[in-house]
Amino acid sequence: MAKIRVGVAGYGTIGQRLADGVALQGDMELVGIADLAPTLAIRALHEKGMPYDLYLVDGADKSQFDALGIPVAGTFADLIGKVDIMLDSSPGGVGAKNKVLYEKAGVKAIFQGGEKNSVADVFFHGYANYEKGLGQNYLKLTSCNTTGLIRSVDALDRAYGVSKVAITIIRRVADPGDYHRGLTNALQMEKAPSHQAVDLMTIMPHVDATGILVHTPVTHGHIITVLASGRDGRKITREEALAVFQAHPRIRVVSIDEGFKGNASLFKYARDLGNPRGDMYEIGLWSDSIVESGNDIMYAINIPQESVTIPETIDGIRAAMRMQLTREEGTAETNRYLGIGKFKK
Repeated sequence: MAKIRVGVAGYGTIGQRLADGVALQGDMELVGIADLAPTLAIRALHEKGMPYDLYLVDGADKSQFDALGIPVAGTFADLIGKVDIMLDSSPGGVGAKNKVLYEKAGVKAIFQGGEKNSVADVFFHGYANYEKGLGQNYLKLTSCNTTGLIRSVDALDRAYGVSKVAITIIRRVADPGDYHRGLTNALQMEKAPSHQAVDLMTIMPHVDATGILVHTPVTHGHIITVLASGRDGRKITREEALAVFQAHPRIRVVSIDEGFKGNASLFKYARDLGNPRGDMYEIGLWSDSIVESGNDIMYAINIPQESVTIPETIDGIRAAMRMQLTREEGTAETNRYLGIGKFKK
């Protein structure tokens, strides 16, 4: 069977990781990446030997790349013409404009969380609604926080049934290396409900969700607390919740006693593992945080915002291209090629 040919539009924080993730898939071929300017990410790619072909989007000045000796394989239109599906990680709003080009070329595409839901046929999550993405032309991924949140809520829901969740998001304010925004000695509230709660209900309409979000002046990961209520008043015990979380390939159960004191501990652990860029595909979930509150269950998770959506995006390729027809098969193949869950064995 021929490999699925994939292109990546936008080689920024997410695009870099999408390219690396696709390159690891044995049943996919990364045809190339597209970008506008010789950013530090592109320069680093060049210094590494240019493992991915580079294509230039409209408006790019090729002479800037030539001056740096960065080889260019062609135009964005050239890349689109060579692929089966595009992963669009362009800045918010640009993806919607790119969709016109994808439609004209008859190419499928998957958009990241920065785009409006209207850009896609399906608002997609690999575990919660994989089958809805089968054969669809345009999918949109949930945001990093929503992706990790749904992993944990979906796991509980499939095992025991969940009727309602209330979340609090302690949100990192920017990615490492970002200079365009930041807070000093301040926390910032957003109006409730947070979009993550609304998005969860879009993916899982049978769950009533609400949430509060607080911006914090840190960069290495978000922390979300979740209070979940069982369906029909069913009590979910701590032991039941822990068993489900421990079994999930994309959830890494950790504890404070092990030394995982917070978001920075998980980021450092990923670096100590030798993961490129300190990435971790799994969300961290503190076993110490799992507590019963009446019939409800409460827990806390860490979201590695730069890398958490990569597996679900690759799930999206599998669904859109009908490579695997069930969530179990599709997510298992993604996990296998990315090495997700191997620490549980």
